[in-house]
Amino acid sequence: MQRKAYVSGVAALLAALLAGCTGSSDSGGTADDSNPGDSGTAAAPAEPGRYRVLPEPCGVVGEDTLDSLLPGIQEVTDADQQEKAYEGTPTLTYDTDRKVGCRWKVESADATDHLTVDFERVVSYDTAVSDDSEAEQLFATRQEAADLPEPTSSDGDTEGAEGSATTDPSTGPSTGPGGSPSGSPSSSASNSASPSVSSSTSPSASASTDGAASAELQPRVLDDVGDEAFLDDELASSGSTAQQRTVTVAFRTSNVIVTIEYEEQPATVGTVPDSEEMQDRAQKLAAQLADALSD
Repeated sequence: MQRKAYVSGVAALLAALLAGCTGSSDSGGTADDSNPGDSGTAAAPAEPGRYRVLPEPCGVVGEDTLDSLLPGIQEVTDADQQEKAYEGTPTLTYDTDRKVGCRWKVESADATDHLTVDFERVVSYDTAVSDDSEAEQLFATRQEAADLPEPTSSDGDTEGAEGSATTDPSTGPSTGPGGSPSGSPSSSASNSASPSVSSSTSPSASASTDGAASAELQPRVLDDVGDEAFLDDELASSGSTAQQRTVTVAFRTSNVIVTIEYEEQPATVGTVPDSEEMQDRAQKLAAQLADALSD
């Protein structure tokens, strides 16, 4: 009788333990793996970018555009060499799904021109951040690195130019009442009031015009290319003292960032590449590429 009572007690204890572990629907118990704060639905991932592939970079720039950007192409007499010049050279890359590019280099009698076009498709690996947002952040970082100058008003530029014109070292110090630079007695005797007025106003007007033009051509944000864009313009001297100009136009469309670098190295020492002309050509190419991506 004692052994039978012991077995019955053990069975009752096991039954009670099992009931406590599993819980009962009637008692409102919950399973161990349940999460009271879980609503049962996962957050939707961020939207993917518009672009899943990149264009063939050496085929996106037409021959007419290359003729404008690289005038030396028209001077190539050999048909095979000219065709090769139009084709360009693909940029070395290890992931063509994410980044591709092409570069051209053409020499002419006046200068050597370089053109590079890069496409980068930005992909976010954070499910909470969209590809577009990731590309926007990356573009902002690159624009900040370009260190664009603060925009200035044309009035401020004009005033600054006029002020500097009166103290231009090439014209000498400003003259006071009846005064003239020492060491030039003949100039004080021969100068009349009329020549004095014309010599002081002409450089000022010229400097004012140049100041307004330089303000328009300074590195700046562009508001008519892609979702956002900027232009940079740098003039540097090489070892031969010829001045090389590099115009960069970068823009973003959705999750693709496009960068255009246009360089010109004059063949003649002392020649300065035309900033307005180079900027105009680079911006036209950027507009073409932006339109092509939108199609």
